[in-house]
Amino acid sequence: MFNPTPRQFKYIKVALFALALLPALRLLVAGFAGQLGANPIEFITRSSGDWTLYFLCIALAVTPLRRFSGWNWLVKLRRMLGLFAFFYASLHFTTFLWFDHFFDLGEMFKDVVKRPFITVGFIAFVLLLPLALTSTNGMIRRLGGKRWQWLHRSVYAVALLGILHFWWMRAGKHNFEKPILFGTIVAGLLLVRVYFSWRNRSAGAAATQKRQVTPTPT
Repeated sequence: MFNPTPRQFKYIKVALFALALLPALRLLVAGFAGQLGANPIEFITRSSGDWTLYFLCIALAVTPLRRFSGWNWLVKLRRMLGLFAFFYASLHFTTFLWFDHFFDLGEMFKDVVKRPFITVGFIAFVLLLPLALTSTNGMIRRLGGKRWQWLHRSVYAVALLGILHFWWMRAGKHNFEKPILFGTIVAGLLLVRVYFSWRNRSAGAAATQKRQVTPTPT
């Protein structure tokens, strides 16, 4: 079983951070080089939206992968992955607010109410905000472990709303290949989580029953 030393883990974390920044750097370089295509705003919007979903899926995959592999150190990378999902979601939202509405909040909210796929995407972003804001160790201590866990389970709702937002956006062109792929991945990860939760409850119930039937020594 691979268990990195603190020094190895530091290198892994730095490498992951650098890799996670590459899509943003690619957009930046392409923008300066004038290589964002005929519609740069659409290119940035779609790229940042895709990478938001990629990082949400990767972050959600950490716990199942840890359970199957026994690599408990993977949990220490989950926060970074979740924050990168928020980073690309923020870039996605900023592009919408800046280039589509030039920071006119009134017009933005009219658009949010008027267009269902934007409404769903906006709700997903709002739900993602408290998850990013409570990602620190200090917030975990303030909220308490159980309340923090319940709050952060809403990441599945964020992912599903993000996929619905993507689905409706692609509906006009009848191109559902990517939304179906994302939906399948998230549904599979959710089923794995449900399975492990059921198995833990079953094991706990069995242990309780065993204690109850075991005679007390005199």
